[in-house]
Amino acid sequence: MELVTVVIALALVEYSVFGMLVGWARGKYGVSAPAVSGDPIFERYYRVQQNTLEVLMLFIPGMWMFGRYVSAEVAAGLGVVFIVGRFLYFRGYVADPKARSLGFVLSFFPALILLVGGLIGAAMKLLG
Repeated sequence: MELVTVVIALALVEYSVFGMLVGWARGKYGVSAPAVSGDPIFERYYRVQQNTLEVLMLFIPGMWMFGRYVSAEVAAGLGVVFIVGRFLYFRGYVADPKARSLGFVLSFFPALILLVGGLIGAAMKLLG
């Protein structure tokens, strides 16, 4: 489970970096808090951070369940794909929101696999 812990921590570091980039974008594009709109490029940074938070709600418990009940190594591998996917999502979305598809696929589907796989693994353990 140590690999699972490390990958979750890396995903949270990535999310923290996205948050810092939102702060940087606020200054660069002149969007004072608490506003979350005003400049289209700023809004892209903000949406990446918010969309990442939304998918982290699937990813983190999914990683833990999958790692505990199925395989920590496979969970960690899927977690690395998730982190790379989120990075690609960030790059694509900030450049052009239409270019976010690959990053979305490489992060949403691993999170979904981890969650569903973890649920199935836990159910199988429960049933004996």
